[in-house]
Amino acid sequence: MSRDENGWAATWTASPQMPGAGFEPNWSEAGFADQTLRQTVRLSIGGEALRIRLSNRYGTTLLRVAGLSVALPVGVGGAAVKPETVHAVTVGGDSGFVIPAGEDVSSDGVALGTEAFDAVTVTMYLAEPSGPATCHAQSLATTYRGSGDRRADDDGAAFTETSGSWYLLSGIDVAAERGDGDRSSDRNRIGGDRSGGIVVLGDSLTDGTGGTPDTDQRFTNLLARRLAASGRPRAVLNQGIGGNRVTIDSAGLGERTPVRLGLDVLPQPGADTVVILAGINDIGISELAEDSPFPVLDPYTEVSAEEVITGHRDMIRRAHAAGLRAVGATLLPIRGSAYSTPRSEAERETINTWIRESQEYDAVIDLARAMGDALDPAHDSGDHLHLSDAGYRAMAAAVDLNLL
Repeated sequence: MSRDENGWAATWTASPQMPGAGFEPNWSEAGFADQTLRQTVRLSIGGEALRIRLSNRYGTTLLRVAGLSVALPVGVGGAAVKPETVHAVTVGGDSGFVIPAGEDVSSDGVALGTEAFDAVTVTMYLAEPSGPATCHAQSLATTYRGSGDRRADDDGAAFTETSGSWYLLSGIDVAAERGDGDRSSDRNRIGGDRSGGIVVLGDSLTDGTGGTPDTDQRFTNLLARRLAASGRPRAVLNQGIGGNRVTIDSAGLGERTPVRLGLDVLPQPGADTVVILAGINDIGISELAEDSPFPVLDPYTEVSAEEVITGHRDMIRRAHAAGLRAVGATLLPIRGSAYSTPRSEAERETINTWIRESQEYDAVIDLARAMGDALDPAHDSGDHLHLSDAGYRAMAAAVDLNLL
């Protein structure tokens, strides 16, 4: 496992987003006061210690965290944790700490050992009003909320409210992966012995939209399991935001992906590869201008294939400048969806041809050819755009691991 100069490697991430309803209502705009949040996430690699990363990137006021803890959950689902695994988490040695508006913080290390694919539960008490809270709108996981300070509760009974978003939590890092030394990575040679983390930068197809909540059937979860099964375990980090675009900034759906590469990819400790799966929203959202199902999709700017390609070139340049390998993924089929028109289908083909043939990416994962001209009914969540659990399994199975 490749680590940063301080010995840490990212094992789980979620892209911070501005407070807002997104595609579904959540708690971010109202924020929190005298409430405890309990959030469970699935790691991709394990370690002898971990640290928590919190984000106040889009907060407008100083965020005061009254207390933070981490534990292992009881089973799958629910808010209960194993009492013998509960560890207090500090920042700079303090159990209560502040995060300035626009900034992030990493906790001190916690001696909680984990294995690859363990679930970890983070409990956070916010005593004072937080103001609008940085979130990740589509978590495909259940967040629990209880009134008052519930950090010491292990049975979960007081956590009576639920949400389908994550709040303030942006990453978990591990140190000294159990049973593994630190191997140097070859960032340029296809098939080389690379061991650093893989960051997948994308939209809802990376985020996992269409999959079953609380089952960790996202493309990134499944790809990490394939790598481990092949004897080449690596962290796989999800930096998808539903509706995100290469060329358009959106208050509700994130900055454009070249900007997010700098915000969400380059800072990840231990990562040496970025997989870019982005562009379908640029060519598809404009087709919904006359009959949009979600206000958050605004603006409905018409974007050409050439503009999307320019954005990809920018991301390749930025990744290489930072020493990362850049792997391009072709855009998945949209036939039969609301995105599909003769114009968008032609633009998708132009973008995919460039990704395949330009040789500007260090490697190419041709998901478009693997998934077909239109989604197989077994792979379709129902809207002919997003995948079912079986579809995400097929997507992960299509990746030639030697390219990563």
